[in-house]
Amino acid sequence: MKRKEIYLAGGCFWGLEKYLGNIPSVLETEVGYANGKTEHPTYEEVCRKNTGHAETVRVVFDSEKLSLAGLLRLYYKVINPTSLNRQGNDVGSQYRTGIYYVDQEDLPVIQSSLELLQREYTKKIAVEVKPLLNYWTAEAYHQKYLDKNPGGYCHIPGHYFEEAKHSSDPFLYSLPDKEDLKEQLSSIQYEVTMKNGTEPPYQNEYWDHFEEGIYVDITTGEPLFTSLDKFEACGWPSFARAVSTESVRTKRDFSHGMIRDEVRSGAGDIHLGHVFEDGPKEKGGLRYCINSAALRFIPREKLIEEGYGQYLELFAARS
Repeated sequence: MKRKEIYLAGGCFWGLEKYLGNIPSVLETEVGYANGKTEHPTYEEVCRKNTGHAETVRVVFDSEKLSLAGLLRLYYKVINPTSLNRQGNDVGSQYRTGIYYVDQEDLPVIQSSLELLQREYTKKIAVEVKPLLNYWTAEAYHQKYLDKNPGGYCHIPGHYFEEAKHSSDPFLYSLPDKEDLKEQLSSIQYEVTMKNGTEPPYQNEYWDHFEEGIYVDITTGEPLFTSLDKFEACGWPSFARAVSTESVRTKRDFSHGMIRDEVRSGAGDIHLGHVFEDGPKEKGGLRYCINSAALRFIPREKLIEEGYGQYLELFAARS
């Protein structure tokens, strides 16, 4: 284990701490006040007396299992990075977004991460980046506030807390060289994943497979879908949702004289299939129609053995 520390500001620290604390490989969280001009500030002073402090979460994580770039990518999911001094309904400089580092070697990683983020927005990113200065731990009643007050105020939608528990670092899943993939994959697997192909319906490995477990990108190992969201709809595996919003992305597809939304894996950017809006309404209404050839199945009983132990909790209610 290699402990690493970073300080993240993103609106009210109650919700941000809850979210970050749920991420696998985050070891410790603490809320406090950072980069202001006064010593030992109180919550009242930070809110009303222009101390310059930002509500901030101290995050200690295992950098051997979660990269700083991966952690920042997860952090960006729950902030509006173009909003200045405001997150949700909370307004004021104490609610600004900020990344405060204690290791100078982290600065290039942070800058590169923000450069990638900026490409997703037309407005300028407003996330402050500075060395950590003048940090003070917040009062005891603020620590793990939402654990102690489950119905307490939070500007972050609740589904992000559950999603965080099963999140993974997209930067840990790198796509092998194409020549290596040609050796590793079968002809149909390579045709589907690398050439946007489609396997025959009803003649593929997982279309009628409903064993408990997770489905990962066959090229990178990135978790994509779970058996809990799988349903029978056609001659290919169908899922109501992905494991997380980071694990898949969609792209408009105009091939074959049709207009469809292609589904690609988040880290490897391989072709998976297409998503349609004719799925079960009780599950959200989406149908991710995915090629078996793009997937590898890991049964529930082998999740720990294969390094996906954090997903066991998903199946606990079914035991």
